[in-house]
Amino acid sequence: MKLKYLLLSSLVFASTSVWADPTYRLFVSNEKSDTVSVIDSRTGKIETTIEIGDRPRGLGFSPDKKILYVAISEENAIAMVDVATLEIVGKLKPGDDPETFGVHPNGNLYVSNEDDAKVSVINPESGEILHEIKVGIEPEPVVASPNGDVVLVASESTNMVHIIDTETHKVIANILVGARPRGLLFNSDGSLAYVSSEIGNEIAIIDIEKAKIIKTVSVESIEKSKPMAMVLSPDEKTLYMTAGRANKVAVFNAKTLELLSTVDVGKRVWGIVLSRDGSTLYTANGLSHTVSVVDTAAGKSIMEIEVGQFPWGLALDD
Repeated sequence: MKLKYLLLSSLVFASTSVWADPTYRLFVSNEKSDTVSVIDSRTGKIETTIEIGDRPRGLGFSPDKKILYVAISEENAIAMVDVATLEIVGKLKPGDDPETFGVHPNGNLYVSNEDDAKVSVINPESGEILHEIKVGIEPEPVVASPNGDVVLVASESTNMVHIIDTETHKVIANILVGARPRGLLFNSDGSLAYVSSEIGNEIAIIDIEKAKIIKTVSVESIEKSKPMAMVLSPDEKTLYMTAGRANKVAVFNAKTLELLSTVDVGKRVWGIVLSRDGSTLYTANGLSHTVSVVDTAAGKSIMEIEVGQFPWGLALDD
């Protein structure tokens, strides 16, 4: 199935096996401003603002980090931005309401089409939709395993995590989780996945091989908590989770899910990203219209950066 596809440069995907040098740019999708803020993560200064399209949310890089993908849900599109030049080099049309996506190690995008209860698999080089996979109602978070064998997608209204075999493109398991799952995360070897549930107010760990939950912990001890995005420390001993209306980042022991501490950040915290060395955490604060910069060793926010209206997603090229 072919789809409308724009490509302004035939060189965009050249040498995809070679990683680009890091730009140290932090990208922020601003849902109400229809922009992406570009921040120099070394200084915390806004470098520029990209007019990207109507209601940007999910962000992600190509495997070589040369292209930034931005889900533009109201345009039913995914914009492609050259990370070095910051030019919009194309737009993909992956179906209705693409809020988020996962990037497979082979470069294909697995896109959640929330209105149609499906995942679309798209080749960004050709612009072709390769597969369409029916899942539960209102799919949102999507993540590919590190080796690419499976992709996980969580359906918010069905309260399920679906495991998709990437060879057959079939759902091979459906796992019931807490109400309104919003965050998904693999560990580095792909054996475990973490899922956060906003209404259920809990985090669970899934054993991927067994396709079952092996641990669940409530987050109700954090007042007004609404679990959202997650990230693991480089040594995978610590799990960081944005807690939504609690205006905090929760810090857990990644193995036991014991709550270790919390960090105050901006209002209605959504997206999260961690620097490669694990020293600095960034959060997108929807109602503060800021990004918090957290020193993980000190356990506190050391800077607030003003961005566009209702920042949602983050991606860091370091």
